[in-house]
Amino acid sequence: MKKEKNPVILTEEDFGLLQRFTHHAPNEEMSLAYELARAIIVKDDALPPHTVRLNAEVTVMDQETKKLMQFFIVLPHHANIQQRKISILTPMGTALIGFRKGEEVEWKVPAGLRKFKILDVVNIAA
Repeated sequence: MKKEKNPVILTEEDFGLLQRFTHHAPNEEMSLAYELARAIIVKDDALPPHTVRLNAEVTVMDQETKKLMQFFIVLPHHANIQQRKISILTPMGTALIGFRKGEEVEWKVPAGLRKFKILDVVNIAA
């Protein structure tokens, strides 16, 4: 029995910005196009609290290694690893967008399939 995936919730604004970066077919699982195709789109003021969106500061824990990571998810041209800003196009950025604090996300990263728990999400006002 396949486990039902948590819904991806995006604001209209983020959805519009992210659509231009989808170069893969929506049926390619673990791609940005796939996540956007299954997203629930809401008005900015209707986004559930602690939902990962563009420019959010996110704290996650690798469930296997228990390593904590904290970074911002940004558009590609704003990425800067020294400032802890990772692109939405990275595997981690795509994995987390639209998910919420307390949820677990399973995603393929360079080290293989990993499970992360979202510990905190701080959305910075644009």
